[in-house]
Amino acid sequence: MKNLILAAALAIVAGCGVDTATTAATGASIKKQEMEEGKRSQERAQQRIDQMQEQMRERAEQAAGGEK
Repeated sequence: MKNLILAAALAIVAGCGVDTATTAATGASIKKQEMEEGKRSQERAQQRIDQMQEQMRERAEQAAGGEK
Protein backbone atom coordinates (compact mmCIF):
# COMPACT_ATOMS: atom_id res chain seq x y z
CA MET A 1 0.00 0.00 0.00
CA LYS A 2 2.85 2.37 0.87
CA ASN A 3 4.44 1.65 -2.50
CA LEU A 4 1.22 2.54 -4.29
CA ILE A 5 0.95 5.85 -2.43
CA LEU A 6 4.63 6.60 -3.08
CA ALA A 7 4.23 5.82 -6.79
CA ALA A 8 1.16 8.05 -7.03
CA ALA A 9 2.96 10.88 -5.23
CA LEU A 10 5.99 10.57 -7.54
CA ALA A 11 3.74 10.61 -10.60
CA ILE A 12 2.06 13.81 -9.41
CA VAL A 13 5.38 15.52 -8.65
CA ALA A 14 6.84 14.43 -11.98
CA GLY A 15 3.77 15.78 -13.77
CA CYS A 16 4.26 19.17 -12.14
CA GLY A 17 7.85 19.29 -13.36
CA VAL A 18 6.80 18.59 -16.93
CA ASP A 19 4.17 21.31 -16.77
CA THR A 20 6.70 23.79 -15.40
CA ALA A 21 9.23 22.90 -18.09
CA THR A 22 6.59 23.27 -20.81
CA THR A 23 5.53 26.66 -19.45
CA ALA A 24 9.14 27.85 -19.32
CA ALA A 25 9.78 26.70 -22.89
CA THR A 26 6.65 28.45 -24.12
CA GLY A 27 7.63 31.64 -22.30
CA ALA A 28 11.12 31.51 -23.79
CA SER A 29 9.68 31.04 -27.28
CA ILE A 30 7.40 34.05 -26.85
CA LYS A 31 10.30 36.19 -25.58
CA LYS A 32 12.41 35.14 -28.57
CA GLN A 33 9.65 36.18 -30.96
CA GLU A 34 9.27 39.51 -29.16
CA MET A 35 13.01 40.15 -29.42
CA GLU A 36 13.05 39.30 -33.12
CA GLU A 37 10.11 41.64 -33.76
CA GLY A 38 11.88 44.33 -31.76
CA LYS A 39 15.00 43.94 -33.90
CA ARG A 40 12.92 44.19 -37.08
CA SER A 41 11.22 47.33 -35.78
CA GLN A 42 14.59 48.83 -34.90
CA GLU A 43 15.92 48.05 -38.39
CA ARG A 44 12.87 49.66 -40.02
CA ALA A 45 13.27 52.74 -37.84
CA GLN A 46 16.96 52.99 -38.73
CA GLN A 47 16.11 52.73 -42.44
CA ARG A 48 13.62 55.59 -42.09
CA ILE A 49 16.18 57.68 -40.22
CA ASP A 50 18.76 57.02 -42.94
CA GLN A 51 16.26 58.00 -45.65
CA MET A 52 15.36 61.22 -43.85
CA GLN A 53 19.02 62.10 -43.38
CA GLU A 54 19.64 61.52 -47.09
CA GLN A 55 16.69 63.74 -48.01
CA MET A 56 17.94 66.47 -45.68
CA ARG A 57 21.41 66.23 -47.21
CA GLU A 58 19.99 66.46 -50.74
CA ARG A 59 17.85 69.46 -49.80
CA ALA A 60 20.83 71.17 -48.20
CA GLU A 61 22.88 70.60 -51.34
CA GLN A 62 20.04 71.97 -53.50
CA ALA A 63 19.69 75.01 -51.27
CA ALA A 64 23.44 75.62 -51.37
CA GLY A 65 23.41 75.23 -55.16
CA GLY A 66 20.56 77.72 -55.47
CA GLU A 67 22.42 80.37 -53.47
CA LYS A 68 25.39 80.46 -55.84
